Amino acid sequence: MNIGLREAALAILLEQDADTKAARTLALPADLPVDTALRLDEPPGIPGRPARPVLVAHTALTRPSMRTPQGRAALIHSLAHIELNAIDLAIDILWRFPDMPASFYTDWLQVAKEEAYHFTLLRDHLRSFGFDYGSFDAHNALWDMAERTKGDLLARIALVPRTLEARGLDASPAVKAKLVGAGDLAAGAILDIILRDEIGHVSLGNRWYRYVCEQRDLDPIATYAGLVAAYDAPRLRAPFNLEARKAAGFSEEELTALQLPTP
Repeated sequence: MNIGLREAALAILLEQDADTKAARTLALPADLPVDTALRLDEPPGIPGRPARPVLVAHTALTRPSMRTPQGRAALIHSLAHIELNAIDLAIDILWRFPDMPASFYTDWLQVAKEEAYHFTLLRDHLRSFGFDYGSFDAHNALWDMAERTKGDLLARIALVPRTLEARGLDASPAVKAKLVGAGDLAAGAILDIILRDEIGHVSLGNRWYRYVCEQRDLDPIATYAGLVAAYDAPRLRAPFNLEARKAAGFSEEELTALQLPTP
């Protein structure tokens, strides 16, 4: 029996080995049939995770000095961990939520493939330092939000691509400056690729968020504020990469609201 795109995505999400997960994502054919109405039961073990890195609280993470190869490797490792989580997030939205247009699923497949490419770039660069993915501890904050929003597609799109991934757009210039300032020009070039692609990912989040709001007859801005409060999403703090956010499709009203004092 031929397997469809959404079933294939779920199988990849369960994969525990990070390298294999990235390779399987990159190899997943884009022309697999999409059964948009299919409802899949959630199996145990989502997402599949390697034995390492050890996942700890965000506050428990420590980073060596950026003046040392180990410190730069630790930062590269944290970025690789974000990208592996981003594969899981894109794959999860693809299989979990039925009844969307077929283009919704192929859009998120493309996102997953680009996240897998980012992971391989960072993993290979990490190996050039004599480290590997799993050499340092990591945190689970990104997937925590996926767990909280798994019952509502609107909340997932609002609070993962439009919030957590958009924070990545804001953080990118400072992270790049740290690595380039420490002499790691190769990492800076990788971050340029990631920023370019992540603008596209956040743009998709904006487009599909507005689509679902329209389907439910909801005001996008008021609804977003309600979702942030309901799901205890992290508060956004300056500095903001306004140019990247504008390129990703945030409205002028949204960009202005970002810069207002927090009540």
